[in-house]
Amino acid sequence: MSSISQGFTQSQKMAQNMVLAPQLRQSLKILQSSALELQTVIAEELEVNPTLDDSPIDSVSIEEPLADQKNQDEQSDNHDSSPSDESSDEFEILRQLDEDSREFYRDSNHTNNYDSEDERRRQHFFDSMVGETSLQQHLMEQAKLSGLDDQGLQAMEYLIGSLDNKGFLTSPLSDLSLHSNLPLRSLQKALEQLQSFDPPGIGARNLQECLLLQLRSHHHEESLPVRLVRDTFDLLMRRRVPEIARKLQCSVDDVQETLEKISECDPAPGRRFSDDENRTVTADVIVEYEEGEFTVTLNNDFIPRLRISPTYKEMLARGRLKGKEREFIREKIRSGKFLISSIEQRQQTLERITWVIIRYQENFFKEGVSKLRPLTMTQVAKEVGVHETTVSRAIANKYIKTPHGLFEMKYFFTPGYQGEDGSAVSNKSIKDMISAMIDREPPEKPLSDQKIVNLLNEKNITIARRTVAKYRESMGILPAKLRRQY
Repeated sequence: MSSISQGFTQSQKMAQNMVLAPQLRQSLKILQSSALELQTVIAEELEVNPTLDDSPIDSVSIEEPLADQKNQDEQSDNHDSSPSDESSDEFEILRQLDEDSREFYRDSNHTNNYDSEDERRRQHFFDSMVGETSLQQHLMEQAKLSGLDDQGLQAMEYLIGSLDNKGFLTSPLSDLSLHSNLPLRSLQKALEQLQSFDPPGIGARNLQECLLLQLRSHHHEESLPVRLVRDTFDLLMRRRVPEIARKLQCSVDDVQETLEKISECDPAPGRRFSDDENRTVTADVIVEYEEGEFTVTLNNDFIPRLRISPTYKEMLARGRLKGKEREFIREKIRSGKFLISSIEQRQQTLERITWVIIRYQENFFKEGVSKLRPLTMTQVAKEVGVHETTVSRAIANKYIKTPHGLFEMKYFFTPGYQGEDGSAVSNKSIKDMISAMIDREPPEKPLSDQKIVNLLNEKNITIARRTVAKYRESMGILPAKLRRQY
């Protein structure tokens, strides 16, 4: 009988892999940047690229420098082709420079057999890339490895999409089941699985459950930290250490030591994936409505007018540079043109998305928040003709100035309910309706949450009482019994 040998072997294998080039990374960064951040990106590029020339910051559109540059190039070409002693030589230098540039680009990017199919793959890869991993992406990656069936994965995806910025699930499962048409049992099982994901505490329905999920991952059920949060949470919130010690039958020192362990827990496990809200913002887009027409103006106040310096173009055209110097200048010119093109593409994409938002949310811009309609990024992506992740990147960190105030562009993407005329009504509009009802209520007989539910049902808007209570609390409105005036 022959024996089978075991061991390690080395072998070579050729494989093609798509790598996100530095220029594409820069393009993604520009697309995601706010107006103020874009100014920083441009300043950094100006420091390292001597071929880029900028003019004083003003409100001129980014397309203007590109047009100016094109006219200069055309004038330069016409000048080079005019009868003179050096015209034929300079024209030949320019022609050879163009051929050399194309050849270098092909060689440097290994695209000798580049065709339209490669372009489609590259574009799909570019559209499918995201900048930073979001909380939803982080959780969905774990969900795909959890072994859930199709219905369980659908329920998990719905729960993940319902988490707030802190990572809490503030909507009751019964409400989510009602609006998603998913079995309550499937949502319950998905929630149990979700609460085992990283980061610990995710999917909690309140602070107490969030702390318990984190503590139970490191301590047994009857440990002092778990017991303290589980059995004396109200006293914990009021820091009643002696009362906690008496109830748990332990010393005050033990309680103090346990409180230090509890303080290490994260009260908002999803916040690490959220942007820092403590920052200066400015409108990237301005929408105005006058005389029955909308106008969209891009904020170019923070975008310098960029062009390729004619000095360096002339140095290349006259062939005064040799070897590495010539290659360095050519590369910097190519990098500068890519930056200008990326900024122009950012502005065009932002403008197109804004027009689609106006088309869907026309009543909002005319009448206010109460007319806000549900809208998804998929809908906008289909209208604009890009991947939905491109829409997600384009609206990230962007703000839009409207006749009703300054809003984050994400504000216009919201779930909703079915209205009385069959049209969709966003949850922000529901809050506005609730606020208006309470403003009109008799002071001596305020509306209860159930009464508000009934009034909304009369408009054919189906909503649970606990959802009304949640919306009311989020707006800082007291319950009916505390609003009553005698």
